[in-house]
Amino acid sequence: MPRHWRVLVAGLVGLWLLIPTPGRAQALGADSLLSPPRPPAPIPAPINGPTAFPGADSLAPQSAAAVAPPTSLAPSTAAALPVPVPFQAPSVQPVIPPGQAMLSLSARFGPNQPLITGVLHWRVYADKPDQSGAFRLIKEDRTASPTLVLPAGGYVVVVNFGVASAAKRVQLGPEQSARHVFELAAGGARFEGRVGDSKIPSSQISFDVFHGSQFEPGDKRPVAQDVATGDLVALPEGVYYVVSNYGDGNAVVRSDIRIQAGKLTDVTIHHRAAVITLKLVSEKGGEALANTAWSVLTPGGDVIKESIGAFPRVVLEEGDYVAIARSEGKVYNRDFKVEPGFDREIEVLAR
Repeated sequence: MPRHWRVLVAGLVGLWLLIPTPGRAQALGADSLLSPPRPPAPIPAPINGPTAFPGADSLAPQSAAAVAPPTSLAPSTAAALPVPVPFQAPSVQPVIPPGQAMLSLSARFGPNQPLITGVLHWRVYADKPDQSGAFRLIKEDRTASPTLVLPAGGYVVVVNFGVASAAKRVQLGPEQSARHVFELAAGGARFEGRVGDSKIPSSQISFDVFHGSQFEPGDKRPVAQDVATGDLVALPEGVYYVVSNYGDGNAVVRSDIRIQAGKLTDVTIHHRAAVITLKLVSEKGGEALANTAWSVLTPGGDVIKESIGAFPRVVLEEGDYVAIARSEGKVYNRDFKVEPGFDREIEVLAR
């Protein structure tokens, strides 16, 4: 081949090598052929953090007490921390069905008193009697502040808190909401009994509450009966008297109290009494004889307690008494004295 042809062919081959094609660019690296190598992109520094990654030693696990937050993240003052605002869902107004009404109820002890949060008893009656002359009960609820859906119309609402109550007539229009706050002129009372400084066990004492003073004439029925120690009794504002029954003997104390609206009254009844255990024995300190019939009498002959057994117990108020024991057709007796708070055994000798 002539020399000028060889030069021309070599130039064409070199030019062909400089023109990239997909396959050859992938094999030879087109970027390296067409442009100089690009520097690697810088790694962005974290916001408010160190501009370089920590070394391997700083990533080693540490104890919880030794770990501290990065200095750049620690707030300078407590006020600098953002205060999280709790999410509050928008209030959704209930949809009142056609022809119905919504009635919200609550009660308080007086005009300037907070709402009662205890359990109330609500009853809603029709405001007109039926054919039998009775007012029909429409709805009943035992929560503090109920919301009731009722047909539009007239009603009589009654609320009870213990033995205290209030009533109100309400008129409800269709697709309307109404709110009524009842005022109960009532308070509460709690009771306990003591002998001296010692509290009487709740299983041995109970209380009956009557309206009015104990000195007022007339026979009265209790407004609350067999009340246990510590139980809360809700009562309308006014004067009452309490009968405290300690045991099943004659340890009974009466006391007048006053109940004020919106106030809790703690009543402590003091008894001057003692627990007496009776024993019929053949000799002092001997074993009690079984199947013994007992009677405890006052010096005037009034019977306080009768029982059968080897160890009958009776709570007696302060004073003098006679114990009579009957066993195997024979009768034995002994006089004894009761001192307040001095619980003891009384032995009757079978002689």
